[in-house]
Amino acid sequence: MKVDRLYGITVFLMNHGRTSARSLAKHFEVSVRTIQRDIDSLCSAGIPVAAITGMNGGYELTKRFTLNNQIISQKDYSYILTALHGLSSATNNPDISNLYEKIISLIDENNAGMILDFSVLQEGNSKFLPLLQFAAFHRKAVRFSYSNSRNERRIHLVEPVAVIYRWYAWYLLAYSIVKDDYLTYKLLRMEDLEITEDAFSKEHGSPQTILANHDKNNMVTHTKVIVKCNPDFITKSYEYLNGKVLKYLDSNTVLMELSVVENEQLWLGTLLSFGDNVEVLFPQHIKERLISCAQKVISLYQKL
Repeated sequence: MKVDRLYGITVFLMNHGRTSARSLAKHFEVSVRTIQRDIDSLCSAGIPVAAITGMNGGYELTKRFTLNNQIISQKDYSYILTALHGLSSATNNPDISNLYEKIISLIDENNAGMILDFSVLQEGNSKFLPLLQFAAFHRKAVRFSYSNSRNERRIHLVEPVAVIYRWYAWYLLAYSIVKDDYLTYKLLRMEDLEITEDAFSKEHGSPQTILANHDKNNMVTHTKVIVKCNPDFITKSYEYLNGKVLKYLDSNTVLMELSVVENEQLWLGTLLSFGDNVEVLFPQHIKERLISCAQKVISLYQKL
């Protein structure tokens, strides 16, 4: 266990740089004294860990320190290959395919017991992925036409930070020069993308930190919806609406709680597709929204 932690501390310092003993103790769920003993063990083993004093002090590795690649096991390589195969299927990026071929030559057998096939992610405007990644890597602003959720189209000039796949779609995380803030843009709503010659106006932090702060400041509000439905629809409720069973009313009826994001549309269509097998009991405004949508559909087809 200690050997694993010593390796973990070494990798953590390589990836994160100077880190306080308190932060290391919190990350590895041990005491500060244990971290201090671990650092002593690393130094005794020849790992060049420096202790920096002062307000911004902590432990750090010398810049020339590297790990021998033999420390990565065959199983580790299998997991890396599995992830690369999934990423390659999602982006169709030749650089990733080439990296996959390089790493597969380093192992005897690739069997992580898992296959990641994300080829469906190539649908829509995923053609913009290589352009946006290129712009982010070379620190160039991009310009594109964008339609918001109200179908209002505007031209945006932004500094791309990273492309993200979440909530069943590709997004661009970028710094908006006009709004002086980090925003996300759905690739399906983008058109006429072009890379400009404008260099970034500022230094941007790590994409993970920027995204975490963005999510914290733009938290999605979920609405709890209580429904009565046929047991045959429990699995679909789990899959599409984050549902959970509250109780069985009888052998043919179950009470469930669903979680929906009101300013999105997918859940509305899903509920309507269930027909009379699902009845919304609460809240009232969700019931009224479903009724209004259903009436519009009926009115449209009554004209035929």
